[in-house]
Amino acid sequence: MPSTMLARSPQALPVPVPGKATQNLPMHQASYSRVAVSPPQAGSIANSSAVPSLSSGSYAGSTAGDTDSSNGAASGVDLVELMNDRLGSAVNPLPLDRSLARQAQTSGALNAKQQELLELQALAQRRLKGARANFADGMKAAKEVKRDLDWTQKRVS
Repeated sequence: MPSTMLARSPQALPVPVPGKATQNLPMHQASYSRVAVSPPQAGSIANSSAVPSLSSGSYAGSTAGDTDSSNGAASGVDLVELMNDRLGSAVNPLPLDRSLARQAQTSGALNAKQQELLELQALAQRRLKGARANFADGMKAAKEVKRDLDWTQKRVS
């Protein structure tokens, strides 16, 4: 890496990297929710990297009113709120709601078909039981007829 990429702008201060969030605080209330450092200015050495700046118009999610243009500082910006606002405006919930409704309808239809199949299976098992009983009666009657025919055959001969 060239040494010019590592040079700091005199306006930029190092940002402390938060440690592991304590278990007593929820994730959204951890110590990293606010940043009190101004971003690098357009044209500075730190801003000449391949990463787009939040203050420049080249950032895909930025709009004209996102940065404080009066003094160029982003002090006291709540990152969690900013990301929630951006995600809230980026995601259209209507297709998700429609998909969820369609999934619920499909799930209900599948459950109804499953119940219908279970009822048909129980009906088929009852019919099979009846057919087996009829077959057993028929086999019993056939054996009896054969025995009678054998007895008659012996008498005739």
